[in-house]
Amino acid sequence: MKAVRIHETGGPEVLRYEDIPEPQLRKDQVLVRVKACAMNHLDLWIRKGIPKVKLPHILGSDVAGEIVEVGEYVAGFKPGQRVLLAPMHFCNHCEKCTAGLQNQCREFTVLGNAVDGGNCELIAVSGVNIVPIPDSLGFNEAASVPLVFTTGWHMLVGRAGIKPGQTVLVLGANSGVGIAGIQIAKLFHCRVIATAGDDRKAESARELGADYVINHYQQKISEEVRKITSKEGVDIVMEHVGAATWDESVRSLKPGGTLVTCGATSGFEAKVDLRFLFSRQLSLVGSYMGTMSELHDAMKHVFSGVLKPVVDRLFPLSETRPAHEYMEKSQMFGKIVLNP
Repeated sequence: MKAVRIHETGGPEVLRYEDIPEPQLRKDQVLVRVKACAMNHLDLWIRKGIPKVKLPHILGSDVAGEIVEVGEYVAGFKPGQRVLLAPMHFCNHCEKCTAGLQNQCREFTVLGNAVDGGNCELIAVSGVNIVPIPDSLGFNEAASVPLVFTTGWHMLVGRAGIKPGQTVLVLGANSGVGIAGIQIAKLFHCRVIATAGDDRKAESARELGADYVINHYQQKISEEVRKITSKEGVDIVMEHVGAATWDESVRSLKPGGTLVTCGATSGFEAKVDLRFLFSRQLSLVGSYMGTMSELHDAMKHVFSGVLKPVVDRLFPLSETRPAHEYMEKSQMFGKIVLNP
């Protein structure tokens, strides 16, 4: 089969479109023909070099496709069925997994990170990772939802405990997590303030439901938040940018507010004035992917059409290098999807 692999870390030039053996199906696995695989910033970080990734390696966390074959130990699925894959790997038998806390399993990793992903024509995964999709959801759209909507749901619902009527600041409206965050917050009838880098992205954020949009290149986020909220601040900040926005995110919180973070695309070093933290009784909360239960909760709203995936651009799998170059320019609004 065809696949895109990295044999060394570096720039987009290390991506190789090549022939590799088809996966050997275990009895507890399902073989899926990949129809679409959406990209995430994780693909860029792994390509550039993340520890514990064995080379050669196949990138790609978000997969949708058709079942080709079902292992004899797996029930409830059949060849030809349209599915998406839960973008995670876990042991499924430890104390954390059996308690429904898969993202705390010692073996937990995101598909395409410590295990091979979906930038290929065929992929074999555990039966627990298979999620049937309705005919109303196309493969490109289906591939655009698992990682970011599960992450967004875990951040806002699981970790920040979002409540109706709150005010939520969503950083980076054009990102997959930002797109999910705006819609999830509106699902809970919250007031949403989003940030974007240009007028086109700002308008797209408003179309998704953002009540206010701040241009994070031209305006100071915390000052604009104070204006919008009559100096009160926000209940929740959905943070994933990191060093570049951290201080502004903390300053945007109201007393007793919660900052929840799932990443740091601009850098990992962030300082906190502890006096500000304890005197305002703030909560700084970490979030990593989500659980299978949270994935299914989010997918119910996607399948019903309430939460909507946004696809920015499609690339053939053979043009994965241009797709990486396009993502690195950060001009997209929505998901970049690869089609084998």
